[in-house]
Amino acid sequence: MCGIYGYWDRKRRAMGEGQLATMADRLAHRGPDDEGLWHQPQRGIAMGNRRLSIIDIAGGRQPFVSDDGRVAVVQNGEIFNYVELAAELRAQGVELRTGSDTEVLLRLYEREGISFVGKLNGMFAIGIDDLRQDAMYLVRDRIGVKPLYVADDGTRVLFASEIKAMLPALRETGAAPAVDLEAVHHYLSFNYIPAPWTIWQNIRHVMPGTWMKFTRGGVETHRWWNLAEQREQDHRFNTWSEEFLAILDDATRIRLRADVPWGAFLSGGVDSSTIVGLMARHVDRPVKTFCIGFADPRFDESAFAAAAALRFGCEHTSEIAELNMLDRWPHVLFHLDQPHGDASFMPTLRVSELAARHVKVVLTGDGGDELFAGYEKYEQFFARPGVQALPPEAFQRGYFDSISLFAPQAKQDLYRPEIARQLTGIDSFAVAAKPWFDEAAHFDRLNQALYLDMQLLLSGNNLVKPDRMGMAVSIEARTPFLDWRMMEFAFRSRGTTKLHDGDKKHWYKRAVVPLIGEDLAYRAKQMFTVPVGEWFRRESHVWLTGVLHGSALLQQLFRPEAIDAMLQRHRDGSANFTRELRALAALALWDGHVRDHA
Repeated sequence: MCGIYGYWDRKRRAMGEGQLATMADRLAHRGPDDEGLWHQPQRGIAMGNRRLSIIDIAGGRQPFVSDDGRVAVVQNGEIFNYVELAAELRAQGVELRTGSDTEVLLRLYEREGISFVGKLNGMFAIGIDDLRQDAMYLVRDRIGVKPLYVADDGTRVLFASEIKAMLPALRETGAAPAVDLEAVHHYLSFNYIPAPWTIWQNIRHVMPGTWMKFTRGGVETHRWWNLAEQREQDHRFNTWSEEFLAILDDATRIRLRADVPWGAFLSGGVDSSTIVGLMARHVDRPVKTFCIGFADPRFDESAFAAAAALRFGCEHTSEIAELNMLDRWPHVLFHLDQPHGDASFMPTLRVSELAARHVKVVLTGDGGDELFAGYEKYEQFFARPGVQALPPEAFQRGYFDSISLFAPQAKQDLYRPEIARQLTGIDSFAVAAKPWFDEAAHFDRLNQALYLDMQLLLSGNNLVKPDRMGMAVSIEARTPFLDWRMMEFAFRSRGTTKLHDGDKKHWYKRAVVPLIGEDLAYRAKQMFTVPVGEWFRRESHVWLTGVLHGSALLQQLFRPEAIDAMLQRHRDGSANFTRELRALAALALWDGHVRDHA
């Protein structure tokens, strides 16, 4: 786990060492243990790394450079099958001088070129400088567990693991980006900014499952993995269960590879309990598990976590946290770089802080809900009469509407007239959602909805959470459910295996009962969140009003009377605008605490 950064200048102009040092400093929390830089100013290329040392502590320093000095590699992340890949290389006569997974990347690329990425099982963002081609590659993992951003003005390319690392260099060159109004428009639909957009114009995500090749003449983009290539198959439960457990068990096993202490986040829900149960099978010492609870029983899962920890003989650490964490929100947004309306980032930071006192790596249950239909929204939407009989686009639009924060007309009513005119004709459904739906048109209706959430919600918000909040305190989060084998298996599984008569994760829960027990498998799902909406009605109403009215960006974009109407109706209980006000507050706090200070 690390942070990577660098530049590629098509005119071979060198970037200053001071600018590169600033980029490295902005990523120090992602890699406090070590740093390295490959800089060829005569070619206008640099790739740097801030390292969180996890595998081969002594020998894993990056960048890794080929013996002839013509290829250099940096990466953020971990290649979990590096042991098997190293064995293959040695069998072919390749000498490996370290136990580092990054050296494996270098040697594979030397032998196979960029096609080697298809062999990788991991979470990664990779930079490769190839002097032989006079080109630079940026590669992102299949589903976007690891972040990677790029700014390309046609002459100079900047890249980094976090946006904050790029902003000083952009500002120094007079190319400081402006807020992207279209990105804000999509934010109001999704509660996060969907990739490839970011809050800034001209800063974009490298898309998941994609590599980009930068040359003197331009850029080539290639999608090297596509989940939609799967085809649903019929299964018997016993066969399905056996394959499901075999894949998840092995995905968990290889994610225990580390030369530092590791543990797991444990809420006592089905996903985290399953992962911890599988971890316990592969070790000869208690698994270290971490949980935070709250005094309010509506949001407290600590008793379930304690029960799971007892079942698996874990070394369990739990703390009761202050429920009201609004004072942490600006700090959270600083690490996010962008507005996110999801309040659960705050408790995720809190449990990450707890775990960081004891371990450097945690395994999590992220991805299980999106793969196997774990959210209430799936049950609610697919229980509607006639959903399965809707024409394709009506179904797509219906699901999009069901997950949208602001409906299209509500956004227009919120905007100031001049902003509404600029955004007229930009349909968030058409440009951000429908292309993914169209890719998944051969899946059944539930899997189409899950596919959309895999591509947008998971990579745009839910994976941002463990990465940024973990990296804020320098710990690495690993996600066994997002092993590529499990993702492909999930989309070979029909929707009826996932949602049946309102039973979410239908076959999955049946499959894990022998491991975690019926009480944990079938307990009611609780969201890992805090009651922001209640605070907005009571003790935090004045604070919220000040935040919303004090933001220059909100004043520029939105009609004050529209915001006031939401505040008043929410406070008097005539409407519940929790999610809408939360999103606007995140945008305002980003504007006030992050926008000009990152």
